[in-house]
Amino acid sequence: GRDMAAAGGRGWFRALALGVSFLKCLLIPAYYSTDFEVHRNWLAITHNLPLSQWYYEATSEWTLDYPPFFAWFEYALSHIAKYFDPKMLVIENLNYTSRSTIFFQRFSVIFTDILFIYAVRECCRCVDGKRAAKDILEKPTFILAVLLLWNFGLLIVDHIHFQYNGFLFGLMLLSVARLCQKRYLEGALLFAVLLHFKHIYVYVAPAYGIYLLRSYCFTANNADGSLKWRSFSLLHVTLLGLIVCLVSALSLGPFIVLGQLPQVISRLFPFKRGLCHAYWAPNFWALYNAMDKALTIFGLRCNFLDPTKIPKASMTGGLVQEFQHTVLPSVTPLATLICTFISILPSVFCLWFKPQGPRGFLQCLVLCALSSFMFGWHVHEKAILLAILPLSLLSVQRAKDAGIYLILTTTGHFSLFPLLFTPPELPIKILLMLLFTVYSFSSLKSLFRRERPLLNWLETIYLVQLVPLEIFCEIIFPLTPWKRHFPFIPLLLTSVYCALGVTYAWLKLYVSVLTERISIRQKAE
Repeated sequence: GRDMAAAGGRGWFRALALGVSFLKCLLIPAYYSTDFEVHRNWLAITHNLPLSQWYYEATSEWTLDYPPFFAWFEYALSHIAKYFDPKMLVIENLNYTSRSTIFFQRFSVIFTDILFIYAVRECCRCVDGKRAAKDILEKPTFILAVLLLWNFGLLIVDHIHFQYNGFLFGLMLLSVARLCQKRYLEGALLFAVLLHFKHIYVYVAPAYGIYLLRSYCFTANNADGSLKWRSFSLLHVTLLGLIVCLVSALSLGPFIVLGQLPQVISRLFPFKRGLCHAYWAPNFWALYNAMDKALTIFGLRCNFLDPTKIPKASMTGGLVQEFQHTVLPSVTPLATLICTFISILPSVFCLWFKPQGPRGFLQCLVLCALSSFMFGWHVHEKAILLAILPLSLLSVQRAKDAGIYLILTTTGHFSLFPLLFTPPELPIKILLMLLFTVYSFSSLKSLFRRERPLLNWLETIYLVQLVPLEIFCEIIFPLTPWKRHFPFIPLLLTSVYCALGVTYAWLKLYVSVLTERISIRQKAE
């Protein structure tokens, strides 16, 4: 029976992976954003220019601003691209699209997602299958596979909006799986490589660093679960250090030799951009900005503020890159850095002092991702996926985490809606979102049906209100006269409403991690 079940098990996973790949193919003709042109331009830059000019080339406004491994990745793709349509590799061909260009770019995303599919399979192996379900549909591994492979956010950000997050998250999930399997060096290597593909993952680096130090560099614990300082392994630290140095040397070495490191760094970290992205990500700063607007209006009504002193743009422009705070103090990059650092600290302390094995690592990973999403500088709303995907792994293991997952995914995914603003995509995003949300609610509910309800009435009311919000933003608002004078209102409402949910999920997860007691069994581990 075991072999039959194993064969059947592989069958369902293959079906899920093929099914979602087929859906991705159906999305090929859909809308794509400026990111499509960004990656076409990078193909052209890396294909035509010597390495020494990659980070200087500026014909297009979309200059190369990812780390070197990603540039090499585009370089490799460009050698396949030339067989599809060589014209897309001409640097001067700005905004060039042909049918073969679209096919090539779309298929390159679908094809590289194979790494993501493999990583999901490895993650499913890490989830304990002790909860033996008669029905395959109620197995934690099956639910996890659907939540990751069919993740709504990844589908619309990669396969409609256009980016390569799938294969990058594949690297991350694979490194997580390796750490869960106690293959520490492999996990560290994968994460080091990932950082040199896309540097946004630096947000979760503290979780990796502390976990590897705690679990790999120190080889033993005392009986009460505290650290045995004498078990420190110099060899293990040296091996980790070597991995990080070798990967960094491979990536940055050529540019250090050329004396271009400062140029590469300045491209990777452009602090000249504003506090918030053009659409406000649903984080603390969205609430802060909204508060500032509200106080300004209130101050003008009550004559506390002098209308002549207020910059005009701050009231009507709404969501420009540079947001002028009128009442509240303006925020500097340093302030966001300090806030992020402070908000990450408790989770890192927990990981060190309350070791919970892989689960503690995942909790810290999610909290690092969420904290930097909440307080980071110029955060893109897409960065919420950095917390949603690893949280999926926790959601199938404990009812408490499942409830937090449902709040975070529903609000996080809903906040991605403004990315797709073209009419033909409206039914697609709503249908996909509904399918994914209904599935995640029903499957997690049936998985934990013996325990208390996953959401309380207040959380349920909050999530249900997303429906009237969407109807107002997409249908009612465009028909009103406000559309001309205040075009930013739907974005503002979406950001602020979703920010409440994201903040709530972040606080709830933090409270659950900080108040958790360690059981004796885990101490022994």
